[in-house]
Amino acid sequence: MSPVAQPGPVRHDGAVAPRAEMIDVLAPRTAVIVFLTFALAYFLSALLRAITATLSPTLSAEMSLNAGDLGLLAGGYFFGFALTQLPLGNWLDRHGPRTVVLWFLGVAVAGCAAFALATNFTGLLAARVLTGMGVSACLMAPLTGYRRWLTPAAQMRANSWMLMTGSFGMVAATLPVQWLMPLTGWRGLFWVLAGLILLSMVGIWFMVPRWRQTAPVDASIGPAPGYGLIWRHPYFRQMVPIGFVNYGGMIAVQTLWAGPWMVKVAGYTPAQAAGGLFGINLSMLCTFWLWGVLNPHLARHGWRPERLIAWGLPLSFGVLGAIVMLGADAGWPLWALYCVSCTFVSLSQPAVALALPAEAAGRALSGYNLVIFGGVFVVQWGIGLLIDALGVFGGGEVARYRGAIAIFGACGVFAYAVFLRAHLRRAAAAPG
Repeated sequence: MSPVAQPGPVRHDGAVAPRAEMIDVLAPRTAVIVFLTFALAYFLSALLRAITATLSPTLSAEMSLNAGDLGLLAGGYFFGFALTQLPLGNWLDRHGPRTVVLWFLGVAVAGCAAFALATNFTGLLAARVLTGMGVSACLMAPLTGYRRWLTPAAQMRANSWMLMTGSFGMVAATLPVQWLMPLTGWRGLFWVLAGLILLSMVGIWFMVPRWRQTAPVDASIGPAPGYGLIWRHPYFRQMVPIGFVNYGGMIAVQTLWAGPWMVKVAGYTPAQAAGGLFGINLSMLCTFWLWGVLNPHLARHGWRPERLIAWGLPLSFGVLGAIVMLGADAGWPLWALYCVSCTFVSLSQPAVALALPAEAAGRALSGYNLVIFGGVFVVQWGIGLLIDALGVFGGGEVARYRGAIAIFGACGVFAYAVFLRAHLRRAAAAPG
């Protein structure tokens, strides 16, 4: 690694701060090896995140779960994820990605083992929370490292391609899991995942560089670790509504509710639903690959992330409206189109990291990740509660699913409106 001076962070008005910071740029070959090493861990994290959608028919039958239970079980992963984000950010800034992610992955191994051994819903939920805590550093750790090890354009590309790796994991959680179930059962599957996580830990131990405290302390953030000024940063606050509702909602749909909709509303068999989830996640994989290719070119032509979000995210509302209107005729292609049209909001994550100094990257990323995964937990559980609660009005199951998705869509439009208002105000106030 060689220290290189880099311009200061991008301010909320789009200008570049006058301060320079030092980053340790990795050689290209080393950067590729580090990326692939982290990518394996994140692949497994995403597989574990999405696996409940494929296993929902089996777990519902074996454990007698209703929609609320299923939403809580899937959301338990994200609840555990959210629990760790604030201390995680401080630990990443202080100890670096390698040390922190290894400790966390050890917890993930324990969570997978506990899930495989669980005999009731309470045991499954506790194991799911533990697993979420354990894999919660699998994206934040590499993104913190990339803030120091890669140039800004390369960071945007690496972020999109890490999300692409996550989509690989979600693809693996669909048809491949469905094919493995007769051979291993869902319990055996979690033992296999525990072993693969251990394998990824070995790779990280040997391949990821140790952390060096080379970045100077930024006076605007303060010498002591903390989140106060990060929470109050105008750019961070601008991205919070869409991070919580729209980004969190996209993940909630992708990792859970698209599956039950296909079975309960569209009339798919569990095998057909797994095929539909495969198609959704494959579409996401291709989309994130494309974002990684396009991001550097868009940045060079002045298309900042908030501008792309402002123009692109409304597409998702039109697709969601069509899903609600079509009901039983809305199959996996429309859900795939919804998730793809939501990916504009994924640009907010690296943008938040670049808006703050490198020495605060762990806190900035983890703080925003807390927003996103807090949203996933609320939306996943909330949709399940709405589906059950709407039964008070006497409608059938299809009507209850449509009503719950419509209410979620309205929340998404409101969150976008709050973001757009802040974005337009800042754009009007920006010089030039």
